[in-house]
Amino acid sequence: MATQTQTLSTTTLAPASTGSFAPTLSLWWREVVRFYRQRARVVGVIASPVVFWIVIGSGFGTSFRSGSAAGGQHYLEYFFPGALVMIVLFTSIFTMMSVIEDRKEGFLLSVLVAPVSRSVIVLGKVLGGTTLSTLQGLVFLAFAPALGVHFGLGSFFMVVLAIFLAAFALTALGFAIAWPMDSTQGFHAVINLFLIPLWLLSGALFPLSGASGWMRLLMRINPLFYGVEALRGLLFPGTQAFRVSTALAIQGGFALVMFVVAFAIANRRTSKPAA
Repeated sequence: MATQTQTLSTTTLAPASTGSFAPTLSLWWREVVRFYRQRARVVGVIASPVVFWIVIGSGFGTSFRSGSAAGGQHYLEYFFPGALVMIVLFTSIFTMMSVIEDRKEGFLLSVLVAPVSRSVIVLGKVLGGTTLSTLQGLVFLAFAPALGVHFGLGSFFMVVLAIFLAAFALTALGFAIAWPMDSTQGFHAVINLFLIPLWLLSGALFPLSGASGWMRLLMRINPLFYGVEALRGLLFPGTQAFRVSTALAIQGGFALVMFVVAFAIANRRTSKPAA
């Protein structure tokens, strides 16, 4: 009788193991629903890069020449991949502010005490932000036909892949930045100090060939540069500095590294998960 009671007690106290798919799907869907319920954020994320693209692109106009390979490419065309990456960057990074909000609201604590791996939490949040960033990027991609860009099924799939890899890498980076932070003000400060220069040195505004020596080095070691290059090569073949396959491979490696970093940071803060 005592043995049976002990067995029942052990069974009751032991947490039931859950699979990884359902928790990941729940966190992913929560990020998507949460974002699209805030219509001002949706409009702002798309409208700001569109305004940048039109104003800056029209301002430089035909006075810009991205090199002999571009054949007198108009700046609206050159800046288009950079504006697309700007949308992906803004959506990915600002979506991960939800990590800080979830900590303040107590939701993160309830997730952390659930019988699921930390990798499920990281993957669910990152995939949610990645989905939103990719969708927002595809909305902006609707302007491409106005520049004379037309897609076949294969080329469209490659563009979606390039956007997805950039979105996944940047969302994982946003998660890694947001996880240790306790305030959205600090999060914004890091973004302004680190991520804006990351975008400026991505080749979005000026080509590698037109930069000075030290700036070329910074651009070459900037992983976001290869995301812009991949999109530029897919949208305007022959205008990129690197092969599309090489740029996609580097971007894929960057996405993997960022996810590993995000997972490591999430696992490191085990003593004060809800501070």
